[in-house]
Amino acid sequence: MRWFVRYPARSFRHRVRVLMDYLRLRRRKGLTLEEYDQFHMMERPESFRHHFLGMNEQRYYLDVLNPKKYYILARNKYLAHQVLAAAGLPQATLYGYYDPQAGRSAGDLIARTPEELLRILQQQQVTSCVIKTTETSHGSNVLVVKNIDYDTTLVTLHDDTVKPLAELLADKPLIFEQCIRQTPQLEAINASSVNTVRFMTLLYPDGTAKIAATFIKIGRAGRCVDNAGGGGNVDACIDTETGVLQDAIRFDGWRHITPIDHHPDSGQPLNGVQIEHWPEICQQVKAFQQALPFVKAAGWDIALTEQGPVVVEVNDMWDRTGQLFIHRGWRQEIRDCFLAWQQTHTPSDFGRLTNELSDRRLKHIIAHP
Repeated sequence: MRWFVRYPARSFRHRVRVLMDYLRLRRRKGLTLEEYDQFHMMERPESFRHHFLGMNEQRYYLDVLNPKKYYILARNKYLAHQVLAAAGLPQATLYGYYDPQAGRSAGDLIARTPEELLRILQQQQVTSCVIKTTETSHGSNVLVVKNIDYDTTLVTLHDDTVKPLAELLADKPLIFEQCIRQTPQLEAINASSVNTVRFMTLLYPDGTAKIAATFIKIGRAGRCVDNAGGGGNVDACIDTETGVLQDAIRFDGWRHITPIDHHPDSGQPLNGVQIEHWPEICQQVKAFQQALPFVKAAGWDIALTEQGPVVVEVNDMWDRTGQLFIHRGWRQEIRDCFLAWQQTHTPSDFGRLTNELSDRRLKHIIAHP
């Protein structure tokens, strides 16, 4: 096993102990080798290990809370725009949707060619925008356009490079949306990226919404995204009750995590800083969850603006990294919501889901408190 050989152990005996520990967690929790390695489970306290929610168990819960038949509505950014707009949730203005395979009768915002796209943008007098592919995540394939010259069809990107618009258009669908202006408080920390707050929310059968966890993702100087996928970032837990940032880290890779108190580029303090208007923001995000009932366990990327919270993205299937940032697992919160909804389903529904599990150990894990 390559992982066994390369694991940074103090001795061969320690390496064997690590392997045995992983096998125990795999049996008890269905943990993957990647999760054990990335989260340094050997060094974690038992409370974190017990409450950590791994990919295999999470997928089972979310099959009920976020049914796969709704997957595309949250994951596809163009469709998500339409769904959020219909629900009345605040988001960046959608300027246009580019799809070279669109039908002949393109709508007001749908373009099949660079010429049609330029016409749509010019009609709205768009000079700056954000370009995103419709079905990617983690900050990949995001471009910030500072200026569009309609005479030359040249665009200036966030790093001041200049390219023809046609060169930026791919053979896959793209959306063009408004640039979000964050609050001065967050802009002072890092101005080149919109530094979003991740809200983990849960919707219960009685219609109430709860916030399970909150943390913030902050970009580095000159980067236009706040996600580590863009080349490293800064992350901090947010105390959900108070809105105070704590346990900030510089994340440069899974084995390159450094505790910090200030942003490494701007020098702005992080730990101990309280996000302005936090109670009002939390109430609004809970209302967002209530307005989107087909995703009952959502990971919201929220931009904080002077007009209030704005939805950047809603995730129906999220990664597990946030548990590292908040220093605790969220298994109990997700499981409690799952069990609440379980009471509203017929036993045959859950029997079918359990029978679909190929891993017998996972069946035991799901049944275990």
